[in-house]
Amino acid sequence: MTNLVEISGLNIRFTGERTVYAVNDLSLSLGNSEVLGLLGESGSGKSVTLRALMRLLPKKRTQISGKVNVMGQDVLAMNDEQLSSFRGQTVSMIFQEPALALDPVYTIGAQIAESVVRHEGKSYAEGRARALEMLEVVRIPSAKRRLDAYPHEMSGGMRQRAMIALALACRPKILLADEPTTALDATVQIQILLLLRELQREFGMSVIFVTHDIGVAIEICDRVAVMYAGQIVEQGTLRDIVRNPVHPYAKGLLASTIHGAKRGARLETIPGTPPSLAEKPHNCSFALRCAVAQPRCLEQLPANVAVGPGRAARCVLAEQAAALS
Repeated sequence: MTNLVEISGLNIRFTGERTVYAVNDLSLSLGNSEVLGLLGESGSGKSVTLRALMRLLPKKRTQISGKVNVMGQDVLAMNDEQLSSFRGQTVSMIFQEPALALDPVYTIGAQIAESVVRHEGKSYAEGRARALEMLEVVRIPSAKRRLDAYPHEMSGGMRQRAMIALALACRPKILLADEPTTALDATVQIQILLLLRELQREFGMSVIFVTHDIGVAIEICDRVAVMYAGQIVEQGTLRDIVRNPVHPYAKGLLASTIHGAKRGARLETIPGTPPSLAEKPHNCSFALRCAVAQPRCLEQLPANVAVGPGRAARCVLAEQAAALS
């Protein structure tokens, strides 16, 4: 499988009144026509990783190191002009809250048409025709009438569909979806997930899908990378991660969900709180919350160990299992 995205040793640090080590030594790849899920609780670095892929983080307060290669292009070395073409055509993004991402003073049709005019050099009339086509693709009712609607005139579900139409208007090769169903009710959520999966297959796109909900990941992902405190602690196929997680955090995350739980059963939780990101990790970030932690977990940073074909985990348990195999 050809990888469209190769991230190696990515470190992201925010500076200001205090320093925040948001992402640490992250390595990740995305294959052709693959849906990769970034799974983890709030504050684990998922959204920051997506924004780094598009260089959307604030320049003055952000320090980024490592390698981010997208379709043979070094994203971290791009100038503003190259980034402007790269965003929208090569990589596009669906943001978490469309009410904030869409411009409130322009109609939906005008915003989609502007993207087509900018990236493909089309006329405004052609851009508007593409906007209508995309609104029909994402199945917005009365699409022609909705072209002249403002974001506030649409429901949350329709705004999210409009956001998807905008993201896909220039036929990007890679789509980044930042928890696009979080603010929606359950019925609309499954509609959006099914729509995204269908469009991904129809357009042949690769997708990185950020979520904290394992139920959502099961619906749409081929492969999963579990993030905790700015690091990927385990990654593998969806089947492997769901059926046989290796890292204690991945196990806890899967156990603390109502999906598949018996009625009346007590919901399991992960004790404690996530660590402060004010210091770069020097040991296992999950050690103080882990029921099977060992003394060495507090003394050194675990290596990222292969635990099977296409699988890896950052844990001493994985190191011990690999040593015995």
